[in-house]
Amino acid sequence: MKSNKQRKLEIKAKRRKRTEALKAKPLMTYTYRPLNSVDANQLELLHNSYWNPLPSFYMDKPFKCRDCEAIEIWKATSQKWWYEVAKGNIESTAIHCRDCRRLRKLEKEQQKLHMEIMAQRAPHRNEAFFRKRY
Repeated sequence: MKSNKQRKLEIKAKRRKRTEALKAKPLMTYTYRPLNSVDANQLELLHNSYWNPLPSFYMDKPFKCRDCEAIEIWKATSQKWWYEVAKGNIESTAIHCRDCRRLRKLEKEQQKLHMEIMAQRAPHRNEAFFRKRY
């Protein structure tokens, strides 16, 4: 019978061997490749634990904005950043166009500024009355 320490060392060795095998696995190659595609680094995509194979390249994808319903293109370089650098879910996709994202960001900044101003203002002279619960 093995001790817990021995068992833990065995588990760690198996995990190390498995990750090295994944890193040594050759990338999938395709005969057809779009012109505007960008290579995917599959080692950076290992945070996605799916049964489906990971992509070997990204290509431009059209999508429809949820707010203004404009048709935009999600560039392959943006996809590479989203999936590999920001560690986004491989099943996710863009849903807002650039203009709507800027508008949302501006609205959030204005809300934050408004809340900061409201926090710094002097309280109302009858504030206790407004807070009273019946």
